[in-house]
Amino acid sequence: MAKADTGKKRAPLKTRRPPVGASPGTLIADPAARRSELRLTLISPEKYKTIDNASIDDLNTHCEKWPVVWLDCTGLANIPLIEEIGRIFNLHPLALEDAVNTGQRPKVDFFEDHAFVVMRMIDDVTSHRYEQIALFFGGNFVVTFQEREGDPFDPVRKRIAGAMPNRLRSRGADYLAYALIDAIVDSYFPPIETASELVDGIEDEMLNKPHKHQMRQLHELRRDASVLKGVLWPMRDALATLIRNDVPFVKAETKIFFNDTLDHSLRLIELVENQRDMLTGLIEMHVSLTQARTNDVISYLTIVSVIFMPLTFLVGVWGMNFDTGSSPWNMPELKAYYGYPLSLAFMALVAAGLIAFFKWKKWL
Repeated sequence: MAKADTGKKRAPLKTRRPPVGASPGTLIADPAARRSELRLTLISPEKYKTIDNASIDDLNTHCEKWPVVWLDCTGLANIPLIEEIGRIFNLHPLALEDAVNTGQRPKVDFFEDHAFVVMRMIDDVTSHRYEQIALFFGGNFVVTFQEREGDPFDPVRKRIAGAMPNRLRSRGADYLAYALIDAIVDSYFPPIETASELVDGIEDEMLNKPHKHQMRQLHELRRDASVLKGVLWPMRDALATLIRNDVPFVKAETKIFFNDTLDHSLRLIELVENQRDMLTGLIEMHVSLTQARTNDVISYLTIVSVIFMPLTFLVGVWGMNFDTGSSPWNMPELKAYYGYPLSLAFMALVAAGLIAFFKWKKWL
């Protein structure tokens, strides 16, 4: 069972915004943003084509010739390139601003001829780093913006490259957008299930013997669950918005699939809430077990002290310097021939009697 890495710091969820007073729709790149790279996927019912390291010329050349176009932009450093993409696909400038200024709350916005979806995915489980994915889709295009390389879209790409019949190549851009959003939502299941297994392992260890490091692990996991809950709830609201709104570029049959993704998000929320409740209970149980163990230690120390109290008293009395020659009352037993073994035997008898009394009272 892998243990939670408590040494690594979590990357905070930061929202980067344009300067105060800037014009709406102003695009400003983060100084730490990755270099922008384009991957163009051209889709038709009969065939598909992928162009790595695509350029604006590739967009102008191919976009009008294919029924569905998926442009994946990795890295948000090249603002002129992103602005040109927005011009080609007629993307709303306010939505483009949100795509560049990462750290947005998951949401869905509808415009005249396209929709804008903001999602968050777990980019790196070990460092607890999240990444924003902005997705635009309209009648015949899907555009995705990622902060850095790495995404859960490889199964979608394989399905596009699969043999016919192929729903991803025949159902349109809205179905492709559903497949990408569904992949993001489903990518939460493995880390949540891994965390659940870790929680079960910690619980078993606690029942055997509680340790201090377990409390730290539990607090780390509960904080992770709280962050997940804060991401999943607005994601659920965004998916519900996609289903409720009637727009021409989202077909009724695709909403059925979006409803399935909504069910997945609800299931994730239930898993995270149950996990968080369980972690809270385990923290309380750890405190109780620690207190019970401390009480046991105190009880044993108290019993040992009570056993030695009369023995210490006897040793103190017999250790006083009396002169038996001055008076017969000055502890004549000090002159007894077997005084030492008899005193030890008497003290052992007192200790044994106290132990028997404690066991009779079920204090031991």
